[in-house]
Amino acid sequence: MFSSLYSKLAAVLTVLFGLVGLLFLIVTLFSTDMYQQEVNQQLNSNLAEHIVKERILMKEGKVNENALKDVFHMLMVINPSIELYLLDNQGKILAFSAPPGKVKRESVDLKPIYQWLARSENMPILGDDPRNPKGQKVFTAAQIPESGEVQGYVYVILGGETYDSIVQKLKRSHILRLSAWMIGASILFALLTGLLLFASLTGRLKKLARVMDGFKPGEGKRQIQIPLTRNTGTADEIERLGSTFTEMAEHIELQMEELVKSDSLRRDLIANVSHDLRTPLATLQGYIETLLLKDDSLSTKDRQEYLEIAIRHCEHLGNLVDRLLELAKLDSPSMNVIKEPFNLAELIQDVVQKFQLKTDEKEIKFTTKLQNPLPLVNADIGLIERALENLIENAIHYTPQKGAITLQLSSEDNSVSFQISDTGPGIPEAELSQVFNRFYRLDKSRKIKPGHSGLGLAITKRILELHDQTIRVSSIVDSGTTFRFDLDVAPD
Repeated sequence: MFSSLYSKLAAVLTVLFGLVGLLFLIVTLFSTDMYQQEVNQQLNSNLAEHIVKERILMKEGKVNENALKDVFHMLMVINPSIELYLLDNQGKILAFSAPPGKVKRESVDLKPIYQWLARSENMPILGDDPRNPKGQKVFTAAQIPESGEVQGYVYVILGGETYDSIVQKLKRSHILRLSAWMIGASILFALLTGLLLFASLTGRLKKLARVMDGFKPGEGKRQIQIPLTRNTGTADEIERLGSTFTEMAEHIELQMEELVKSDSLRRDLIANVSHDLRTPLATLQGYIETLLLKDDSLSTKDRQEYLEIAIRHCEHLGNLVDRLLELAKLDSPSMNVIKEPFNLAELIQDVVQKFQLKTDEKEIKFTTKLQNPLPLVNADIGLIERALENLIENAIHYTPQKGAITLQLSSEDNSVSFQISDTGPGIPEAELSQVFNRFYRLDKSRKIKPGHSGLGLAITKRILELHDQTIRVSSIVDSGTTFRFDLDVAPD
């Protein structure tokens, strides 16, 4: 029953309005009754004094019966709801205008009378009701005589039994009932208005809840529609919640796509690693088994050739594992790039010397064009050295016998541009965007020499990404390929 927010709010609002209505009714009745008593006491505040002035009710401590009877008769004629009591100076009731047997007290407390005579309290001031042992009513009082030694008090109850019966009739009157109905109708109207306002507010929350319930990530990218805008110029909490959910949902969808893509890359990586490991392992195992089976029949030359082939495949396996570990380290969030100023031209000369033997074996013409002078670059020298080695090694690998490799350095604005070109078979335009993928090889049908892992360009791309740079490639089939990247100039 109270499963929705609206039902809970409606229940709370109903209870709250009921309590407020009941409290309002109690306060109204109490304040009305107290107001009537205050008005009655103020209007009759001098009544007891007039009685004392007009009649001598006590003389030498004795009650003047004749004068008292005249006063009783006059009050019965003028105002039957008034009850008069004659008290001695101790508060004992000496005479009264009430019917016999109605008076239940023998005396009344004089403290309220003292307060009345001193006017030290705000009205209404309540005194003991002689007809009710536990009741109190408004009164007026005066001392006898007005001055001199106090012989007694005139104590006038302003709301006797007749007054009570009249008040009860008034409380049951049509006007009071109509007022009560009007109060109830007003509270009911306010309650219904509040419920409608809550329905309007929670209705937008219900729409948002339905959209959230219907959202399931991974079911394909879709536009999320949340009709919460009120065109008021400012967004309230519900609209901000809807906007936040929309952004969060789009972010989740994007992350899901990235996870799917990452999972696909992971599967391809595992498949490629398995393939690249299985081939040299199978070859290595085959030559070792051949050595074991035909050890006695193999010549020294054949045995030496088999061992050399096995060593080359071992080196290829080691190189592949090293590059996988290197790539994993570069992908790690804890990878730190330590940038420092250094001379890129000097670093290139050192790296080129490492490949001098390989270029000589393939009779490759290696040309270096360095613009002088060149500013220092700001980068991680170890990582840049690794990137240069990968690019030069890749160029040597694909450059045919007696081909040419050209390396250039130039300064452009606030960067130093690196460019390496070869005269290899080139890359088809459709495959240019894939050459930096891990384990990607241009032509699956061509024979790849042992030692080529297909990870060099991927490692180079990651190194430059860590330096906030991008590597670019251009190529012409059967003419050659060129790789380019830039490095920031070191600050002065």
